[in-house]
Amino acid sequence: MGIIVNLDVMMAKRKMSAGELAERVGITPANLSILKNNKAKAIRFSTLEAICRELSCQPGDILEFEEE
Repeated sequence: MGIIVNLDVMMAKRKMSAGELAERVGITPANLSILKNNKAKAIRFSTLEAICRELSCQPGDILEFEEE
């Protein structure tokens, strides 16, 4: 599996919609969806930082490594 994105879990804990998070972070809802659904191949640190800021969390709350 590799890197797993648990963004949906964190968004649910913070009661924030994808549209709201995308707007606050400054990315398109489509790009947030790609990230949220584990379809992204990379993420910019600036985007990760903005997501963590808006969700008041750490990168490790969103990203998880799983052995294949």
